[in-house]
Amino acid sequence: MKKLELSPSILGADFLHLGSQIEQVKNAGAKMLHFDVMDGIFVKSYSMGLPILKQLKHETGMLMDVHLMIVDPPRYAKEFGELSDIVTFHYEACDDVEEAIAAFRETGVKVGLAIKPRTDVRVLYPYLDKIDMALIMTVEPGFGGQQLIPETLDKVLELRSWCDRHQIDIDIQVDGGINRANFRPAYNSGANVIVAGTALFAGDVADNVKYFMAQEEDINNAE
Repeated sequence: MKKLELSPSILGADFLHLGSQIEQVKNAGAKMLHFDVMDGIFVKSYSMGLPILKQLKHETGMLMDVHLMIVDPPRYAKEFGELSDIVTFHYEACDDVEEAIAAFRETGVKVGLAIKPRTDVRVLYPYLDKIDMALIMTVEPGFGGQQLIPETLDKVLELRSWCDRHQIDIDIQVDGGINRANFRPAYNSGANVIVAGTALFAGDVADNVKYFMAQEEDINNAE
């Protein structure tokens, strides 16, 4: 199993205190930030854009894990590619997935491909040798604070099993509704990059992150 990594989603943060909360997350040991971009078309919500991402990239020094929930993502390949460490876009948002992958690859960024909960996981199979990460959404994209859809972990298990059988070394990310109760089940299903938002930023941020980081360390040391 690949090394487990926590990707705190700032969608769950208090934006009035975003800087201090990110500092707490970083000081507690997190090395990555999950940054959601929504256009109000692919999903109903709007969210953060390039100016905020640019500031976070330059000021935090953390890895930028950028999740594009937008239509026609190759339009912004250059802009997001230059400010990210990995950019993930949606299968459902593209007319030509391979063209989109190539557009982001040209910027030198790592590339991820995401699917919604109701999308058949097998649509990812033709692209797994061309991407660095597959993202299985464990809630409907667009809003934080939702409960994880249990059936989505079956998709993770199916994808990890397929990758293992075909000797494909790829990160599998889950995003949506991850909390203390389902963190390990998500990992046990085959996900090794775990996005958590509300469960980290509600209450004592530092304590929450330290809890998840301890789980990460425990799992990685057991490998």
